[in-house]
Amino acid sequence: MRGPEPRPEITSLPLYVPGATRGTGEDPVIKLSSNESALGPSPEALRAYREYAEKLRLYPDTGCHELRHALAERHGLETTQIVCGNGSDQVVHALTLLYAGHGDEVVFSENGFLRFKLGAISCGATPVSAKEVKHTTSVDALLASVTDRTKVVLLANPNNPTGTYVPTGELERLWAGLPPTVLLVIDSAYAEFVESADYSSGEALVGRSENVVMTRTFSKAYGLAGVRVGWAYGSERVIETFNRARLPFPVSGAAQAAGVAALQDEAHLRAVIGHNTKARDWVAEQMRDLGMPPLPSATNFNTCRVSEPGSGLARTVMEFLTSRNILVRPLDAYGLDNYLRITVGLDSENEKLIDGFSAFVGRLS
Repeated sequence: MRGPEPRPEITSLPLYVPGATRGTGEDPVIKLSSNESALGPSPEALRAYREYAEKLRLYPDTGCHELRHALAERHGLETTQIVCGNGSDQVVHALTLLYAGHGDEVVFSENGFLRFKLGAISCGATPVSAKEVKHTTSVDALLASVTDRTKVVLLANPNNPTGTYVPTGELERLWAGLPPTVLLVIDSAYAEFVESADYSSGEALVGRSENVVMTRTFSKAYGLAGVRVGWAYGSERVIETFNRARLPFPVSGAAQAAGVAALQDEAHLRAVIGHNTKARDWVAEQMRDLGMPPLPSATNFNTCRVSEPGSGLARTVMEFLTSRNILVRPLDAYGLDNYLRITVGLDSENEKLIDGFSAFVGRLS
């Protein structure tokens, strides 16, 4: 006898596979597969997290009032237009579920974050992938993909896994070309790492529109991936809609406390960004010298072309590194089977990474 059957689209969903956490060698694991912070969270965030232990018997603040106030103060936003969630992934997923359903379409770039496609399928909508140009989101392609069935456009900016970004002018053009009935969600998870003057995280667009939402995370630059804190900034109408449907207590009290403290430690954030820029560029230069050039990156990772498409060499390289307990991310799921995504680590980790790549190249000569 068979039990209850889920909706057909759910059974067709591929499982999301996160970055590897275990190696096959004997050395300490160097985990460069999940774009986590090399320097980790602020000491103040750690202190706040530990101190919250005395309150663990209590439910957390379901409205995340203190955290939303800290975010509003840090970014110059309105508290009433901010909502917090269990990581920005959860926030983006919830927005997709709220605004798209059966018969609708959700549009995103062909190498956009993999969860975009899975979220569209899970709510019964049709995922629509728009071609990129040189591994960068094409606004023309996104707009050409919009139909009268489109309900949501999802844009990761900068994008994961390519590391490239859409400049402010193109972002404005995308918004201007969309019907006002289409929700534009700008996932700016890596915004803190972008140092180019022509970049905008989307805050300005939200401030003058009813159909734009910007999402952010504490998992990357703030180093709080383990406690899952994300947030969104949108029109009051969108935020009200979100709050009507969300589950209670979306962010643990300890995570909220850590988030507030992290926002207040600006010196630590500057140190994280400074290290990231220097180390990312060093790894990029070394990889170019090894004949495995990276795509331009405005994030905390380098996505490197290590072979020709279809050769299988990228996975061989990854397995070789894994045997040394150096973990990087394969991109087969994105159709980028000749690329590897490499998180920026500590200097010592980056040096061992390059030693590993050099050893592999030496075996080929």
